[in-house]
Amino acid sequence: MASIPNLNSLRTGRRGPRLRGGRGGRAIPENDDSSHVEAAEAGRDKVIQQTDNDASSSRLSAVALGYLDDPYAPVFAAQGEQVVRRYPIINRGTYVRTTAIDNLVKRFLQHDPNQRKQIVSLGAGSDTRFWRLWTDAASASFAEVEYHELDFEANVNQKRASTRQSLFISDMTQKAEKGGWRYHLHALDLRNLTNKSPPPIPNLDPELPTLILSECCLCYLPPDTATSVLQYFTMNLKGLLGLALYEPIRPLDAFGKTMVSNLASRGIHLQTLQRYGTLEAQRQRLRLAGFNDGQGVRDVSQMYASETWVSRAERVRVERLEWLDEVEEWQLLASHYCVAWGWRGQGFGEAWQGLEGSRTSSEDRDDGLG
Repeated sequence: MASIPNLNSLRTGRRGPRLRGGRGGRAIPENDDSSHVEAAEAGRDKVIQQTDNDASSSRLSAVALGYLDDPYAPVFAAQGEQVVRRYPIINRGTYVRTTAIDNLVKRFLQHDPNQRKQIVSLGAGSDTRFWRLWTDAASASFAEVEYHELDFEANVNQKRASTRQSLFISDMTQKAEKGGWRYHLHALDLRNLTNKSPPPIPNLDPELPTLILSECCLCYLPPDTATSVLQYFTMNLKGLLGLALYEPIRPLDAFGKTMVSNLASRGIHLQTLQRYGTLEAQRQRLRLAGFNDGQGVRDVSQMYASETWVSRAERVRVERLEWLDEVEEWQLLASHYCVAWGWRGQGFGEAWQGLEGSRTSSEDRDDGLG
């Protein structure tokens, strides 16, 4: 559940492949019996689970072309999978998304480095951040970490098998554990956290400063369910608490409508998109979910243009990797995804100091679409 599937499908330009297949997500009549409803729900869940394949493929493309340094990504590729070269705008988007979340995570870990910390990654899929961070920890002042990943059982079983079969990953995990970094992989449907008696998350420490990550995960849930999932953590974790999320936005302009339609044709429905479709709506969402002490958000286009997120030297390096002639398409695509962050507790405010995420005048165009 780590990605909006196949970002190539969001292109309206001349070279993007067209989506095929019937329109998914059929409404279930009220008089259908429960078995039909359950079958439909299981089918939708399977589609969501499979979005991780697109995330993995995009990551492999970005790594192969030099956008990202991630020696762990090939471990989680499907057996025999060839690296498919994505369009330049897709590679650049993968780069900005990954490095922006990394920036938020590393600032959290570097703040008060003698304090053990906790990270909870929702719908982590094949994400490699635990191992990448551990590699960086050797040269950075990072705290000891309890790192939790939550996802559907099918995704977790696949990842667990990959980690066990890879001597490279197994060796790095053991080294990390000796260094005070512990990796926890949980098979858990996030919707179960909204039950009156939710299942416990093994080894989750309610007292540790905790950062929750959600990269295109909560957007697949109904808005009230997504809020309830976040409230599970805000109510049960007593210490400092932060959230960093990556999601699509702006569904009501021409590009946004095309994006939503293309995804719907594959049975993908972004259920929070209408309610949290603007940058300001994302700030309000974080505030209402309990991240009261601060909220910030920027779209990917803003991040790429800001030296706070991408230095000038790094931007030059990225733009030399491959020619990008679809500048207008890049700006359109990048303005329809955002990274938002919010926190409860002074420690996060200090760790994320200088990351400007308040409202800008450019957001005024969203008001007429809300």
